[in-house]
Amino acid sequence: MQWRSIVVGLVVLRLSVSWVLWLAFGLGPEISSGFNFHLGFNLHKLDLLFREEKEADPSAGCWSQRVQGHRYDETATTCAEIREDSTRRSYLNLFDGNKDEYVRRYRSFPDTLRVKMKDMAKEMFYFGYENYMKYAFPEDELNPIDCEGRGPDVMNPSNININDVLGNYSLTLIDTLDTLLVLGNVTEFQRAVKLVIDTVSFDKNSTVQVFEANIRILGSLISAHILLTDSKHPFGEVGFKDYDNELLHLAHDLAVRLLPAFENTSTGIPYPRVNLKTGVPQDSINETCTAGAGSLLVEFGILSRLIGDSTFEWVARRAVRALWNLRSNETGLLGNVINIQTGQWVGKQSGLGAGMDSFYEYLLKSYILFGEKEDYQMFKAAYESIQNHLRRGRESCNEGEGDPPLYVNVNMFSGEIMNTWIDSLQAFFPGLQVLNGDIDDAICLHAFYYAIWKRFGALPERYNWQLKAPDVLFYPLRPELVESTYLLYQLFDEDNPLHKSDNKYIFTTEGHVVPIDKRFREKQWNDLSPCEEGALAETETSNQPPPSNISNCNRIPEERRYALPLKSVYMRQIDHMVGVF
Repeated sequence: MQWRSIVVGLVVLRLSVSWVLWLAFGLGPEISSGFNFHLGFNLHKLDLLFREEKEADPSAGCWSQRVQGHRYDETATTCAEIREDSTRRSYLNLFDGNKDEYVRRYRSFPDTLRVKMKDMAKEMFYFGYENYMKYAFPEDELNPIDCEGRGPDVMNPSNININDVLGNYSLTLIDTLDTLLVLGNVTEFQRAVKLVIDTVSFDKNSTVQVFEANIRILGSLISAHILLTDSKHPFGEVGFKDYDNELLHLAHDLAVRLLPAFENTSTGIPYPRVNLKTGVPQDSINETCTAGAGSLLVEFGILSRLIGDSTFEWVARRAVRALWNLRSNETGLLGNVINIQTGQWVGKQSGLGAGMDSFYEYLLKSYILFGEKEDYQMFKAAYESIQNHLRRGRESCNEGEGDPPLYVNVNMFSGEIMNTWIDSLQAFFPGLQVLNGDIDDAICLHAFYYAIWKRFGALPERYNWQLKAPDVLFYPLRPELVESTYLLYQLFDEDNPLHKSDNKYIFTTEGHVVPIDKRFREKQWNDLSPCEEGALAETETSNQPPPSNISNCNRIPEERRYALPLKSVYMRQIDHMVGVF
């Protein structure tokens, strides 16, 4: 019986030590402070860490060197040596970054893998592009089931998922113009431009969503025109001698056909849909989402400044100001659906996802492009409201205790949580935080979305953070997480002209490339209207100008640029939070 008591005692001691280490180093149960996250317990994780001590590097010297790695060899003489047979070695292995599971997995991206992944990305693009050109052009897109082209669903006008996007104007060809150039395929870019010039017309009896036509068609035509005529030739000699600004003329023609959406509205907020030939349909609804109405300023503003006509920027800016003036006086938040005639909020949910996302995105990107003070002032105030009312979790991303930061959906007037899901469109926000200089928060939030991706292999359209399960199961190839990943980790394609220090580019919300050019900070007209109805009354009294350079990566300490972007203890916590074990 004595040996049984000894065995039991040893087991209890082992469990006690394991439990203490678990709590100390964040390897065990998830302790929630308000999110009702699942409480998990798994001794296997600690066993794996102890097992790794058998593979420990015998050349490692002192404790601080083992914590920081060989980058700090010069400090080796200031710390006590740890002998190979030291009983403390197994516990200190927990601090050994080189042996940490997360450090090993995420601290580096080998060149061979980078080249392989870059080639795979190119192959994926060309697989889609070449099959579209073979089986679908000149229609809008390739129907992958029937392997044939597809345009608007004329037999079913209520099929808005198709009809909002497809306008019978070779959508896919236009949408990929600048991508061909980014991939370095000048020959195909020139051929595609000539095809667009020769075959595309917007004189169509097609009713399309203003937002979709703007970001996909107008944005791509403008981007391709700018890249085609750039005198600096960042992508090489891409022009051809008989080009006569046809893409810009097409963009102008499309924008004129979208203008009726801004007419006959009491608020200046546009109708959501317009017929390219006849204007606003008679049966058009009076409700639109905040993102749809407030995300036109980048493309419309660039067009106005390229052609010297203020009309397009003015109507887009008027819509943004109207939405801004209707925000809640209590929280500073906007809702997600509004009546364009009454100005009443039909949807009172405020969040970062569907119906809201690109409104915030374009406030900041418009300031970066045009340098208009009011754009940054609106963004700054909106960002503060988001931080105050949507953000939950601990104050610091990479320090302290508590739940990881999470942005929830709330009532725009009260700030109370309305539901327990987030959607995949929210994944754009870490990228926006990068542009705003909030790198730490961007890293932490990006890790949350990436953890969901790791668990499911994609971002579910809606994910319930309380249940740790998808609410909506499909994945429609959303690019938001991709853009945020790109803005955080650009060395993926280091030699691309996009990443040369002399070139400065920004992406539209549809991923079209636009240079940050001084031409866009010059107007050929005087302001036609001041800020309407005191839109910026709260901030105009401030004498502090907005920063000249929004992105400020120098906020990251030097020593952290060569380590994990997020401490492994917090990476583990986020993985546990979404059920990745």
